[in-house]
Amino acid sequence: GLRQHGAASLESAAPQASSSSAWSPLALGAALGLLAAVAGGRPALAADLENGESVFQGNCTACHAGGNNTVVPEKKLKKEAIEKYLTGGYNVEAIKYQVTNGKNSMP
Repeated sequence: GLRQHGAASLESAAPQASSSSAWSPLALGAALGLLAAVAGGRPALAADLENGESVFQGNCTACHAGGNNTVVPEKKLKKEAIEKYLTGGYNVEAIKYQVTNGKNSMP
């Protein structure tokens, strides 16, 4: 179904984003948009990518601008840090859960 196709597309895009071991705000916004599309069970559209970037800009950049973390500096938006610190590790479901539910001071 569309959900499986969307998840496969996101997973196939993940190695490209991780090759630099860092998530730029734009890449994370795009990932959030794709996650929204996967969760909604429909194909990713340009509006989803824009919405993901908007969500990141509105909710995340205060602490995660440039992929950094101003609250806990070692917990940057880099693959290695995500694998180490994110409950569930570096995968679509764990990232989607964190973005949707937040944690501690994260909205």
